[in-house]
Amino acid sequence: MTFLWPQFLWLLAAMPLLILLYLWLLRRKKKLAMRYASLSIVREAMGAGQSVRRHLPPLFFLLAMAALLVAAARPMAVVVLPSNQQTIILAMDVSGSMRAADVQPNRLVAAQEAAKSFIKDLPRSVKVGIVAFAGSAQVAQLPTTNHEDLVTAIDSFQLQRATATGNAIVVSLATLFPDAGIDVEQFSSPSRQRGAAIDQNEKKLKEFTPVAPGSFTSAAIIMLTDGQRTTGVDPLDAAKAAAERGVRIYTVGVGTVDGETIGFEGWSMRVRLDEETLKAIANKTNAEYFYAGTANDLKKVYETLSSRLTVEKKETEISALFALGAAVLMLLSAGLSLLWFNRIL
Repeated sequence: MTFLWPQFLWLLAAMPLLILLYLWLLRRKKKLAMRYASLSIVREAMGAGQSVRRHLPPLFFLLAMAALLVAAARPMAVVVLPSNQQTIILAMDVSGSMRAADVQPNRLVAAQEAAKSFIKDLPRSVKVGIVAFAGSAQVAQLPTTNHEDLVTAIDSFQLQRATATGNAIVVSLATLFPDAGIDVEQFSSPSRQRGAAIDQNEKKLKEFTPVAPGSFTSAAIIMLTDGQRTTGVDPLDAAKAAAERGVRIYTVGVGTVDGETIGFEGWSMRVRLDEETLKAIANKTNAEYFYAGTANDLKKVYETLSSRLTVEKKETEISALFALGAAVLMLLSAGLSLLWFNRIL
């Protein structure tokens, strides 16, 4: 716990003085009581039955004063609050390598089932968009709160050749910022741009002020892939663009690092999980990388992401809580004093 105005905590040093004042008043009351001949007055002042009760209201009052002084120092604490996450983009690999069966029944089906379970557990207020990528990337479903449309989009995936992880990030950013003028062509190498049409060369990103990585809390991207980039935009260049806009990219790696040889459309290929690049993407955007070697691991990853994206830990001022506690203690002190002694303290 930290304090915005810690200098007010010095006032707590006066609390022992209040306790000493209270003890002095008790002693003075006893001396006055002993001057009277009435035994009932002496018992009231010194009787065992009243000894505990008479101390409780002042005790609660002192605790209330201490709580008020702490509230005046404006305490700050890290608390768990509902996230203001409004949009999540699921960028899912549909390249031919996703037919590998090292994740049962195969990588694609396991990814589809985990994604559908993830969507089911999200609050209805969170919009989810689907980007499918292989040799290129396309928006399979624009951000929506309709879970049925999202499930339909996920079930309609068709495997294709190649893996363009960078394109997936760029298309996801373009979906999150439709008016920003983000386009895959802007991330192409200069040699490729020489042969582009004049109107394509004139496409420019709208000017914006870069922000701190991870500072854009209204949206995030979750990218699931099982292979290395074989074509398209450099994923680290795309990740840099996401970082400059404050968008986090949580990466999920499916498969084995050593790789597996699979056949697809009459030809065979060896696919390896490029963990190094996926970790670099997550680090660059102030997010996290997750590895899923089995279908169960994949479901756990999505469960973790669901909790991370729907709640957040945030340092918040909690002065109001201490003030509320002080008010309750004061009311309790006054109420008990009235009930037992027909007076307030």
